[in-house]
Amino acid sequence: MARAQWFETVAIAQQRAKKRLPKSAYSSLISASEKGITVSDNVESFSELGFAPHVVGASAKRDLATTVMGQDISFPVVISPTGVQAVDPEGEVAVARAAAARGTAMGLSSFASKPMEDVIAVNPQVFFQVYWLGGRDAIAERVERARAAGAVGLIATTDWSFSHGRDWGSPTIPEKMDLPTMLRMMPEALARPGWLWRFGKTLHPPNLRVPNQGKSGEPGPPFFSAYGEWMGTPPPTWDDIAWLRELWGGPFMLKGVMRVDDAKRAVDAGVSAISVSNHGGNNLDGTPAAIRALPAIADAVGDQVEVLLDGGIRRGSDVVKSLALGARAVMIGRAYLWGLAAAGQAGVENVLDILRGGIDSALMGLGCSSVHDLTPEHIVIPEGFTRLLGVPASERPGP
Repeated sequence: MARAQWFETVAIAQQRAKKRLPKSAYSSLISASEKGITVSDNVESFSELGFAPHVVGASAKRDLATTVMGQDISFPVVISPTGVQAVDPEGEVAVARAAAARGTAMGLSSFASKPMEDVIAVNPQVFFQVYWLGGRDAIAERVERARAAGAVGLIATTDWSFSHGRDWGSPTIPEKMDLPTMLRMMPEALARPGWLWRFGKTLHPPNLRVPNQGKSGEPGPPFFSAYGEWMGTPPPTWDDIAWLRELWGGPFMLKGVMRVDDAKRAVDAGVSAISVSNHGGNNLDGTPAAIRALPAIADAVGDQVEVLLDGGIRRGSDVVKSLALGARAVMIGRAYLWGLAAAGQAGVENVLDILRGGIDSALMGLGCSSVHDLTPEHIVIPEGFTRLLGVPASERPGP
């Protein structure tokens, strides 16, 4: 990446994305729900945690490598599945290339703008993510397509309450990019000539269809059509989760766990991993930050399944704090989307490099030679920081 395009923090990537994207496209990357309490807590809660550094004895080299759902990755950061990454013409394919270039795995959304076959072709370490949409027969068809395409794991996401209201207003996302829509949105696009030119070179407008909800080789339904079907599908039961896990038969993650009792039910259902996540604050507003729920969940089930943290990661030090509190790795969403919007594949690589450098720096300061050496003793945890969700009163520590 040219020096003029390089950015040194995720915050600057966000600033670049805001300057580069049309207003409606940028607002879709902010998202959240209602007042935005949860999305704010996801980010700000990391500032409440401190470090207990050593001053002598730091290792000359640090080992950042780990494994997630059977995949060797070079550092403990995985791309989280997010829908319709059409802020860049290459979308999920660019993200997949960036992840492969930096030696890590990628979650690919059912609502992605690029076919799974194209994404897996450039990064074989892809976990395909499914929503409970359309019933067992339709879901089984998508799962088998993912298997045939070469996906190495499955992610089931169930933490969505379809909250629509946002105090600052919801983003304007068109049903389809037909001529009337493009003419209506042209003033926004003309205000961002660099972004418009990048799409103009392809001779195609942003793709708002979701090809992974259809059959291989088909364009798939429009985003809002698939979204409406999802809203109309009865939510899954724990028996459904066990069925899906058995159908897949390989590494399987349940994403969106915030309670200890749900984490234990997930273990009983046979999952390989759980993601402690509140859907990036896009779900039920007022849900605590994922990092606050992590310690209790990791203590309860961490020796039985892999535990990941997804929510609010903006720095390598956030990753280190998550690992010290029991996560095997973290997943990132908005951070890499801002990188994608700012500079395409190179921007995503830039974000991953920022996180890798921050992890290495924090490990050095803590005197750790490996990410696997991290424990709660490396972290300063203020009283009242953690949340014991789904823990019976009789099992909670006394006052």
